[in-house]
Amino acid sequence: MKRAQGSSPYEARYGFSRAVRVGERILVAGTAPVEADGSSTPGDAADQARRCLTIILGAIAELGGSAADVVRTRMYIVDPADADAIGAVHGEYFGEIRPASTMVVVKALLRDEWRVEIEAEALVRGET
Repeated sequence: MKRAQGSSPYEARYGFSRAVRVGERILVAGTAPVEADGSSTPGDAADQARRCLTIILGAIAELGGSAADVVRTRMYIVDPADADAIGAVHGEYFGEIRPASTMVVVKALLRDEWRVEIEAEALVRGET
């Protein structure tokens, strides 16, 4: 098993990895819009979604995968009015790949300023 760590202050505090590769599978934890310094990404829901997906794809790349290997995403959003903006960003990254995906409206995320959190799963063929 291989692990990728990110810059979220919660990874060490709560005892989890940004992503884990087991064989051909890469599982990426719920990824919030967190900057390298641990602060929240400024901007609207689309800006935050871009940050989440940048972190996710970085972790997948670190473990030997790419966006083309993503087979599943889950988007947790706090305001249904943000669905189209977040969905459009998802389409920027995965429009041709078209992974199975779920978008769920939740009451809140860990920080009040977060509008979105995203999970992903990739299936990588080849060496582990």
